[in-house]
Amino acid sequence: MTFPAYRKYSNNKNFFKIINETEFEEISFIGHRTIVLNHIAKIFPDKIFISDLLHDRKVTELSSKEEYESYLMCI
Repeated sequence: MTFPAYRKYSNNKNFFKIINETEFEEISFIGHRTIVLNHIAKIFPDKIFISDLLHDRKVTELSSKEEYESYLMCI
């Protein structure tokens, strides 16, 4: 796996920049607000969530660095 990896939910309300197996950044659109959160997985369920983001195509879709960064510039 090459990092960073970029994923998004199909509703385009959450975008993920997966930095490594235990860390990711998330852009969330909630109403008129945009939130950027940094996550570090310290417990097993969080590590499974990151694995699902990377490998389960039913959960997320592929995104790109350009798409992810275009939303960061709007903040």
